[in-house]
Parts: sequence; C-alpha cells; structure tokens
Amino acid sequence: MTDRRRPLEFGYFPVPNAADTDLLSRVQHAEQLGYDLVGIQDHPYQRRFLDTFVLLPWLAAGTERIRFFPDVTHLPLRPPAMLAKAVASIDVLSGGRIELGIGSGGFEDASQAMGATPRTPPQSLAALEEAIAILRRFWATPEKGIHHDGAHYQLAGVKAGPPPAHDVDIWVGGGGPMMLRLVARLADGWIPPSVRSLARDGLLAKQRELDQAATDAGRDPSMIRRIVNINGRVTDGPFEDWFKGPEDHWIEELAGLAAEGFDTFVLWPDDDTDEQLVAFAHIADRLRADVVAARTA
Repeated sequence: MTDRRRPLEFGYFPVPNAADTDLLSRVQHAEQLGYDLVGIQDHPYQRRFLDTFVLLPWLAAGTERIRFFPDVTHLPLRPPAMLAKAVASIDVLSGGRIELGIGSGGFEDASQAMGATPRTPPQSLAALEEAIAILRRFWATPEKGIHHDGAHYQLAGVKAGPPPAHDVDIWVGGGGPMMLRLVARLADGWIPPSVRSLARDGLLAKQRELDQAATDAGRDPSMIRRIVNINGRVTDGPFEDWFKGPEDHWIEELAGLAAEGFDTFVLWPDDDTDEQLVAFAHIADRLRADVVAARTA
C-alpha cells in the first residue's frame, strides 16, 4: 500500500460538443458541487467539437474557483511557442486556474489532413520532449530572447510573455514504455490511457513501470501527480463492471487506486447528466473523508 500524502482531487471531463447548449451550466454545477478540475479533450480535426483553446477561457470566464486543463493537448497541431502563449494567457485571465495536459498526438490521418507534419512514433516523442523544454523556457523567461534549433522546432530570439499567473504544471498523457520514461524525467504529472482503454491490472502495471523509471532517473516517484480519466456510470443497481455500479463499488475501487498512488480522478460519465455529477461529488466527499481518517490514524 502506498500513501503519498498528496490531497485527492476530483474532476469532470465533459465532451466539447458544439451542439451542447448546457455545457457551461454543467461545468458551473460541477464547481458548485466542489469539483477541483475540468479536463477538455483536444481533437481539432473533430468537426463536431469546439476548439479546446477557445472553449477553456470561455468556461473559465463563467466560473470562479474550479481549475482547467486540456486532457490532453494535441501537440502536432499546437506549435509549442504558441501553446505556451495561449496557456499563459488563459492562466493570467483566469487568475492561475490552468494546468497543461499534453501528448505526442494520435489520429495521424486526421491530424495531417489539417496540416500536421508526418512523424514516426520516435519522432513524435522527440518532438514532445523539445516542446516541453520550449514551454518551460517560455514561461520562465519573460521579455528575453529565446533561441531553439531542434530537430522539430526552431525559435529565433522570440520574446516570451506574458508570464503565467502561477507555476503551470505539465501533465503528460500516454502509456508506452518510452513515454513513461519521458514522464519520469520531465513531467509534473502523468495521465495514463483512460479506464475505458485499460483494465485495473494494466493500469497498475504501468504505474509500477513509471515508479521504476522515475527512480532510475533519480526522481522521487511521489513528485509525479497521477491523473486518471474514469469512464463509467454510477448506478442504483448492482455491480456491472469496473466503474459501473453503485456508490459503494466506486468508493472501493477509487480507494484502491488512491492506495496505489493515484491522486486525481476525472469523471468521464457514460451518461453526461447532472445526476451523474451529483453522484460522483458524493463519492468524492466520502472518499476524501475516508482518506483523511486513514492518514490520521
């Protein structure tokens, strides 16, 4: 059992459908219910979706406390200097309420149809590593010329700014061995493939792989936040499947993940309704109380 002492946080993952006229009201409801985070997926090539980096500041403007992150940024269509500018701008406008989730990209045909540069998987990983370096320099070096002559990105004395309102975390999404080693070396947090993609044993195996990679890189594994997107449905009936069942089933499973070191749980509801938001908020309150009691004991 692992007790990493990081406070648990709970989030909401709404689908950014342009036809959804209730999106803002559900995010506002999540804030009222005590949610900590909202994650917005980034698929610019999806014709039914709003652009993530237009939607994020709009949602932030309609809320006061809740934090946001792209879950995760599609790097091949977001050049890192412009991405750094956008994130810093949203952070300033929202009063320090954005973190950056980022990945190396996927859906290559759709992405390239929008102008993304074709890359092999190793090239995509190398581009992500370059991008992280650029992002950190951009946020830490306001008003100074930044030069970068890399294999995938070039900057010729760009003047960075404005600086973000707080130290923005970089949470990297992915689960392959090379990606986990990159997370272990460079990231503030890890977003594994969603529960829809992984069974519990697979998720925990990747967690152990990340811990070992962090140790090998000379980092304390507990310094890396663990953010997991939970696909499922809270029901009144009996247990059906992993994260498809009553509140007690959710409490048991989430407590098990928390004991293994996961600290941030983002609800991706099968039924995106206020009822599901309320049910998960109740689960979050119970789990927070249980964890505090266990740690106190």
